[in-house]
Amino acid sequence: MKQKDIALIIVIAAISAIASFVISTKLFVTPKNRQQNVEVVDVINSTFAPTSDKYFNKDSIDPANLVEIGENNNQNPFSGR
Repeated sequence: MKQKDIALIIVIAAISAIASFVISTKLFVTPKNRQQNVEVVDVINSTFAPTSDKYFNKDSIDPANLVEIGENNNQNPFSGR
C-alpha cells in the first residue's frame, strides 16, 4: 500500500467514528431521559379483613361442595363406552 492509501483509510476511519458518535448520541436515549415514575405497590399481607355477613353467612351455599346429580355407576368415565 502506498502512504496516501494509509492516510486515506485513517481519515475515513476518523470521520466515520465521529459520525457514528454523533448519530448514536441523537439516536439512543440519554440516562437523564430514562427516568420514569412508577406506582408504589402496597405490601401484601397474609391476613384478610372479615368478610361481609350479607354474602358469606352460615346459611349460604358452599360452591366448593361436590354436587352429584343421580348415581354414577361408570367406574371408568373416559373409556369412550
